[in-house]
Amino acid sequence: MKVCQLCAVDFTLKNFLLPLIDGMHRDGWQVIAVCSDGPFVGDLRRRGYAVETVSIARSMNPLSALRSTLALIRLFRRERFDILHVHTPVAALIGRVAARLVGIPLVIYTAHGFYFHNEMPRWKRSLFIALERFGGRFSNILFSQSSEDAADAVRQGIAPAARVLAIGNGVDVSRFDPGAVGSGAALRAELGIPLDAFVVGLIGRQVREKGVGEFLRAAEILAQSHPQAWFLLVGERLASDHATGVEAELTSAGVALGSRLVTLGLRSDVPQLLAAMDLFCLPSWREGMPRTIIEAMMMAKPVVATDIRGSREEVVPEETGLLVPLKAPEQLAAAIERFILNPDWGRALGAAGRRRALRLYDEECVVARQLERIAEEARRLRLH
Repeated sequence: MKVCQLCAVDFTLKNFLLPLIDGMHRDGWQVIAVCSDGPFVGDLRRRGYAVETVSIARSMNPLSALRSTLALIRLFRRERFDILHVHTPVAALIGRVAARLVGIPLVIYTAHGFYFHNEMPRWKRSLFIALERFGGRFSNILFSQSSEDAADAVRQGIAPAARVLAIGNGVDVSRFDPGAVGSGAALRAELGIPLDAFVVGLIGRQVREKGVGEFLRAAEILAQSHPQAWFLLVGERLASDHATGVEAELTSAGVALGSRLVTLGLRSDVPQLLAAMDLFCLPSWREGMPRTIIEAMMMAKPVVATDIRGSREEVVPEETGLLVPLKAPEQLAAAIERFILNPDWGRALGAAGRRRALRLYDEECVVARQLERIAEEARRLRLH
């Protein structure tokens, strides 16, 4: 079978879709990935992945969307795909419309996290639900990463239950192995962080909706009372990102913490960074099924996250970490302080988190779940 894996940007392709593409290759399927051109495309091609580029904006500008849809129609007609698998909101919507116009027989949509959430104004939430319902009319299968999203898809009329499957999320167990990665002491030394410091980290896009502002405010609250606490911020704001940045909060926290706030850009050594942390935080406003939390759990780190869909499916309060309310830096600071004051308790929760991650979040199992369901539908449509 010939498959198109479609997403908006090459960052998504590189960081989230390669295990699935590799699984399809192992099953003998031909896969062409499609995304906007970007800095990772050349390297992916050198590694043997077939990548076609089509400009896809991440915001729903009608003119840009029309141009992208027409470009996809031309590509789909040329390549004659059996399967289209779409990811990320804008690419998913226009890709499914183009697939219907061209006649691709099997269309799959993975909702990595529905854009609508309860914090939105009602009109905006209703608009995004309506767009999901519209796109759902052109989908054979809807994969969601979280069980809550799967339930929402059915409840909101986006897709019937028979076409929805919660696939979960996972990571490479061999890569996120504390025994193989080591203690993180060498990386601490490289970053100028003392070995006896208590390191609280966040890995994610440096935008407001990832809770970076709350993380930095919590760090300021704890700065004076806990001089042994260091805060490690990893990631960057993508050039294509239309979410609001956190420059003012970074400046303020930098004044309060000085060298105890370590800010790094995009990094590939995530296991080593997690090994250097004592506690991982992700105070996001919305998520699908956040992989960074799973990575932290695999590395036996306790987690503090917001009580939102996806995150609350991964973190078990008082067993593998803590959940705090949305946009509540004072309560986030209080949760972090519990771990600073009780490091042995934190290590016990981290060990429990690793056991849970090994049981539920093995990437190979997540990929196998998807391939099995796709193959089942392909057989039903007599494509395979």
